[in-house]
Amino acid sequence: MRAAVARRFGGPEVVGVEVVRKPAPKRDEVLIRVHASTVSIADHRTRIRDLPKGLGIYGPIALGVFRPRKPVLGMDAAGVVESVGADVTRLAPGDEVIAMLGARFGGHAEYVCVSEQKAVTRKPANLSMEDAVTLVFGGHTALAFLNRAGVGEGDEVLVNGASGAVGTAVVQLAKLRGAVVTGVCSGANAELVRSLGADRVIDYHVDDFTAEGASYDAIFDCVGNAAFARVEKSIKPGGALLMVVSDLAGLLGASRNSRRSGKVVTAAGVDVSADDLATIVQLAEAGRYRAVVDRTYGLDEIVEAHRYVDTGRKRGNVVLRIR
Repeated sequence: MRAAVARRFGGPEVVGVEVVRKPAPKRDEVLIRVHASTVSIADHRTRIRDLPKGLGIYGPIALGVFRPRKPVLGMDAAGVVESVGADVTRLAPGDEVIAMLGARFGGHAEYVCVSEQKAVTRKPANLSMEDAVTLVFGGHTALAFLNRAGVGEGDEVLVNGASGAVGTAVVQLAKLRGAVVTGVCSGANAELVRSLGADRVIDYHVDDFTAEGASYDAIFDCVGNAAFARVEKSIKPGGALLMVVSDLAGLLGASRNSRRSGKVVTAAGVDVSADDLATIVQLAEAGRYRAVVDRTYGLDEIVEAHRYVDTGRKRGNVVLRIR
């Protein structure tokens, strides 16, 4: 099969399309013929072995010492089930599915295997493969943190980094739960964030949300610059700071800050099941959740896709069309 492969760490040019061995499903796995994946910030960080401040020491352990531990990146996939293992009962050949691969990666290839017990479910019938795959990485992550915070009707939520893959998902899903949503992004992306349901948008180039005196039931930090010390006064008593992106200091201080303040401070969401992912699919099929695609690249344009993600200016998702 063809796959985008990185044999060393470095810039976009280290990724090339190669012919590699096609995987075979284990007893509990489905083999997916991949039609689309996304190129995410996680792919960027893994390719260049660039972790948040303080976490660099763990890079060789998690990502590889001399070369990438996972040479085929891609944390999500949309495609068609080609075959199934002997113990698979929920899915069958021919099913159109979306799947969260997570740290196993492998989505930037023509085929990938995933356990039926993981977050894999039938794709929305009304979305193309390219649109459907955008539900996975951002939606999966957003739902995990929303569940962790218990966001519900009337809660006031701020999303720092509201125009990225996770941010656009948090805005939509929080609004669907009845929350009052404030998005923080650049002025250029303000209209996009409003169109997704944000009640208010703050342009971070103009205003610092921590200086305006407002407080929130939950702050989602999808950027990595909302340390607890900076935003503590912006969180209501009993509220939460959900660190989708965090450095080592934030991770180590989370429990201590939670105990001291009585507020939830965490960089960990909760596991999202296939049923949870199916909930996002149902919302998309009902027209209540929108796929946000910035650009689409073909597999042979993988270097250009990585180069664009490296700019840090993507809006929503960058889709990689595999076939």
